Amino acid sequence: MNEPFLLRPAAKDYLWGGNRLNEDFSKGISVSPLAETWECSANPDGASIVASGRFEGMDLTSVLKCHPELLGKHHKEKGVLPILVKLIDAKEDLSIQVHPDDAYALQHENGQPGKTELWYVLAARKHAQLIYGLQYPVDRETLRESILQGTVEKYLQRIPVKKNDLFFVQPGTIHAICAGTLLAEIQQNSNITYRLYDYNRLDRNGEKRPLHIEKALDVIDYTATPAPRQPVRLMKYERGCASEILARCKYFQVERLLLNTESLHRMVEFCTDELSFQVLLCVEGCGSLVFGDCTLPFFKGDCFFIPANSTFRLHGRAQILKTIC
Repeated sequence: MNEPFLLRPAAKDYLWGGNRLNEDFSKGISVSPLAETWECSANPDGASIVASGRFEGMDLTSVLKCHPELLGKHHKEKGVLPILVKLIDAKEDLSIQVHPDDAYALQHENGQPGKTELWYVLAARKHAQLIYGLQYPVDRETLRESILQGTVEKYLQRIPVKKNDLFFVQPGTIHAICAGTLLAEIQQNSNITYRLYDYNRLDRNGEKRPLHIEKALDVIDYTATPAPRQPVRLMKYERGCASEILARCKYFQVERLLLNTESLHRMVEFCTDELSFQVLLCVEGCGSLVFGDCTLPFFKGDCFFIPANSTFRLHGRAQILKTIC
């Protein structure tokens, strides 16, 4: 059996970030603004660090390179973590952007994967919104001209957002997380973002951030984007833990676990099979993860990598996002 281990995230100080990841999740990271924490990452632009067990102090990329069996049979041959799990605090609007699919990224981005992503909203201020696709069809040249003139926002669809909302963002969909939104993001292991527009903002060096207009225009879906509807979510109940599937695609499946064993005299047992690892991200509450004779306490914001072929138990009162590949 392989032992689960706690992760310590990589931190990103993008100019639109706030400090809620320190305030609400007690990250204790001396980065300001703290825009994103890459909770489970083996990406070259920021790897998580193992914070418990025999690999403590090593970065996750190195661990999986040396021990690809931890990924499971589905992923062992490539030896690469296929997903990236983040927490994102948007104090200000993110740039208006789009991501490529696998085929385009493979050809134009040195063989990297594309970027399909899922957003699960943890908190949103009153009247918070997201940009999600186009209101109506538009052609490439019209959109290019609107970007250059700074009028592209008139074509974009704005969607109200609230806590517990779920958004699946496919490659080619123009999008932006807007001010006042705190969310968890599960995505392909890719850091490819094509910015169309950044509100003419200046970074800390007094310079505008680079745009990627031509690549963005190559990958955009120019059809009208249907307004996203919140999916019907069916809760499955068992003693001590309820669960629901939030989303499933060819890259990952995400479930929400509602753990509550405080009044029980037992823990809830879980296991991974030989095919794939899992990632657990606690987004509310606290508890303990137990395997063998080892107990790892966890709190809001903590993230675990669960290797393939593992058995573990959970105890506490918490909301957990479980990702399976």
